[in-house]
Amino acid sequence: MRTNIVIDDDLMTKAMEISQLKTKKETVELALHEFVSARLRLDISDLRGKIMFADGYDYKKARGDSVDIG
Repeated sequence: MRTNIVIDDDLMTKAMEISQLKTKKETVELALHEFVSARLRLDISDLRGKIMFADGYDYKKARGDSVDIG
């Protein structure tokens, strides 16, 4: 889709520097992809109280990084 928009020059310059992209088109497309992806991601707080763990589930053991001090 072709469109003309006015974008703050300083913001565009900073976005291009951070992304290391060479064109405004690439920068805008990346920004839109990241925006859509962020909005579609399920907010972790929405999962509170909805995940049921099995009785006796040891999350520390499952992570594999528990340290036995004993």
